[in-house]
Amino acid sequence: MKLKIDENWTTKNNKYPLNDAEVERYLSVLPSPAQIEHAKKPFYCFLHFGMNTSTGREWGNGTETADDFKIVRIKPDQWISAIKDSGATGVILTCKHHDGFCLWNTGTTNFNVMKSAFAEDVVKLVSDECRRQGLDFGIYLSPWDMHEKTYATEQYNDFFCRQLTELLSNYGNIFEVWFDGAKGADAKAFDYDWERYYKIIRALQPMANIAICGPDIRWVGNEAGEARETEYCVVPKVLTKAETVHSISQQTASDAEKLQKITSKDEDLGSRSVLEKNAYLAWYPAEVDVSIRNGWFASDANSSGIKSSKKLFDIYINSVGNNSFLLLNVPPTDKGVISKKETKVLKNLGKMISEITENCVYEKNFGALNENEGYLEFEFDSPKKLKYCILKEDIKKGQRVEEFELYLLKENGKYKKAFKGSVIGMQKIIPLKGEAKGALLIIRQSRGIPNLEHVGFYE
Repeated sequence: MKLKIDENWTTKNNKYPLNDAEVERYLSVLPSPAQIEHAKKPFYCFLHFGMNTSTGREWGNGTETADDFKIVRIKPDQWISAIKDSGATGVILTCKHHDGFCLWNTGTTNFNVMKSAFAEDVVKLVSDECRRQGLDFGIYLSPWDMHEKTYATEQYNDFFCRQLTELLSNYGNIFEVWFDGAKGADAKAFDYDWERYYKIIRALQPMANIAICGPDIRWVGNEAGEARETEYCVVPKVLTKAETVHSISQQTASDAEKLQKITSKDEDLGSRSVLEKNAYLAWYPAEVDVSIRNGWFASDANSSGIKSSKKLFDIYINSVGNNSFLLLNVPPTDKGVISKKETKVLKNLGKMISEITENCVYEKNFGALNENEGYLEFEFDSPKKLKYCILKEDIKKGQRVEEFELYLLKENGKYKKAFKGSVIGMQKIIPLKGEAKGALLIIRQSRGIPNLEHVGFYE
């Protein structure tokens, strides 16, 4: 096999400029401190729970009352324990879904959990349990509100800001604020005051990342658990505009099923050919959101459609292992618990994730490569049955690698190509098979000098 090791980023760089004004423009786009911290914990869970859990719906209809929330007992300790077993590091709770029912002790409306038979602040119970078990806590707050009479008036923006302020002020540190772009097809036309919402978040929770209809984390474009083959963090800034997300979000409850299919027209969001046509760029990594069930809220109708640990692990590799975040929805039932089947699946998932790095063969943090270092050679102390290679860039220096190849050195002294990839970014997890006594990583194309925070091989 001709490795062509002389055709690397230090020599040909696939005929692309290694350093010029345009490359410097790309490399000037860097993550914020909050985004850097977020990248250290790329897997977390959704908790879809609320009025829909009680009524057995996916979306409300705007006619519910607080009395329709008939759940009288929940076990947040069991929720958080089950999620922690999965390897996730945080949860995002649906504090208010589209029906407008609030799960906290709010002064903005009587349509809240304190006026129901439950009569306890669910947001406090869950956030407190997160602190006790060492998980981060985040909030989902639906801008669309079927119940609120001021909706589609300027007074609603004031109303929504009061709700947002309550949630950001009374429940400790918030790691992510999730704004849904979904709105019913028959909903009144209304422009949300996004900039005002963002200003409140930045003031009250400066380390919180604003996701989906927000400038910090983007929706991957489907709910099937699929990231793009090449998923960039540096993309055109226009993608951060909430209106862009809103136009492709759910318009009806039945759209949730349609979004299981990948229909994104824009497969390429961050190549040079895309960026060179856009004057303004942003660090805007993708978040893959997917439910463990066929629906987002637990109901009898979707109780049999629970994904296996193997399926969820494949999604993990395809998202966390592909320069993206993973947000896995695990909805508690109307009995106030996460089902036994789901807790078992989550525990098995956590075991599979921990086993990725359980048996280390080689690990090293390289930093910036030398200007004549177009490839890296690795020699193991004995032949190893490799299962994974993990690569990470130092994202504080931007996203640089655009194409690389990984070869394994077989016992016969010959190299065998194991993987050809494009970006590395926050993290690339490469499943491997077979014995090898060494490896060769060739970076074919880069934006400036590659900066590798981590290279690891595991058996």
